[in-house]
Amino acid sequence: MLNLSSFKPLILPAVENSLPKTFQELTLRNLSLYDFQVDSNQSGEVAALRLEAEPRLPGIILTEEGHISGMISRQRFLEYLSRPFGRELFLKRSLKTLHQFAYTDFLVMPGDTKVIEASSTALQRPTNQAYEPIVVEIEPYIYRILDVHHLLTAQCHIHQLASNLLHELYQELEAANQKLELQASLDALTQVANRRRFDEYLAQQWLQMSKQQSPISIIMADIDCFKGYNDTYGHQAGDKCIKQVALAINQAVQMTINIKKENNLVARYGGEEFAIVLPQMNAIDAVSIAEQIRSHVKSLNITHKASVASKVVTLSLGVSTAIPQLGGSREALIAEADRALYQAKIKGRDRVLLS
Repeated sequence: MLNLSSFKPLILPAVENSLPKTFQELTLRNLSLYDFQVDSNQSGEVAALRLEAEPRLPGIILTEEGHISGMISRQRFLEYLSRPFGRELFLKRSLKTLHQFAYTDFLVMPGDTKVIEASSTALQRPTNQAYEPIVVEIEPYIYRILDVHHLLTAQCHIHQLASNLLHELYQELEAANQKLELQASLDALTQVANRRRFDEYLAQQWLQMSKQQSPISIIMADIDCFKGYNDTYGHQAGDKCIKQVALAINQAVQMTINIKKENNLVARYGGEEFAIVLPQMNAIDAVSIAEQIRSHVKSLNITHKASVASKVVTLSLGVSTAIPQLGGSREALIAEADRALYQAKIKGRDRVLLS
């Protein structure tokens, strides 16, 4: 068998120029083929002159009455000429005579044979024939000769193309998976994080902050008198209102200059309630952000005639902060923020309270 480690995955000009759009369709016809088909009764001198004139010519195809009768590789031809009295013996005599001495089995393949199939067949030949050229039958009685190195170079190129294609497909698959994962973590109506993503993210950050012994804050926010809004303006208007509020909350959090934007998370907790996770945020800063959220939502001036808190849509917000400890409960942090939110509702709504 041939050792492919010495072959570089380069592409010959003849391959590159004729490479089909679908590389799986690459056949022997597309490779660099040589035309040296001569009658076996001609003298060896004819072959010697041609081989000297074309250093890349891999061999000679012998025919008799148009039918192929043999093949002599360049290597074997020159080897016999170099022997004692070889030139005197073989140059003046017919190629048929030389072939009787230099005969070996040769491989003939149709021109439409796929390169990968041809390479596999060529590499299965005995070791003493491994470097022998291949005869390609283009049409009946029309033959061309192919250097096995050209064949293996083309195969290496196909493998490289296949590898590149698989890499591209893998990247596309990764991008599609990331897109699906993102969609699975978003609330369909508001396009902020959903409850599932909130639970996952809070668990991750709770563990991280426990290792760092850094604070983590939660803001729970609820649209005031939202049932009355739905009853007054209808559910479609209610959905639009929730979308506007979600966008405003997200904008308010992102506009905060003393927060790492990639660390916070705004999520729809359920219905008209939202939750904001603020890792590495102390209570004072978390209350400040909650006030900015409340102010930004109110500034939208969404009319709300059914509210007892204001003539426009407002939020009540509860804030809680903790430094996570081993054995501590993140559910307790949420419960504290919920209690603060409940107290904000009791005390008149449209306000922020810290637990």
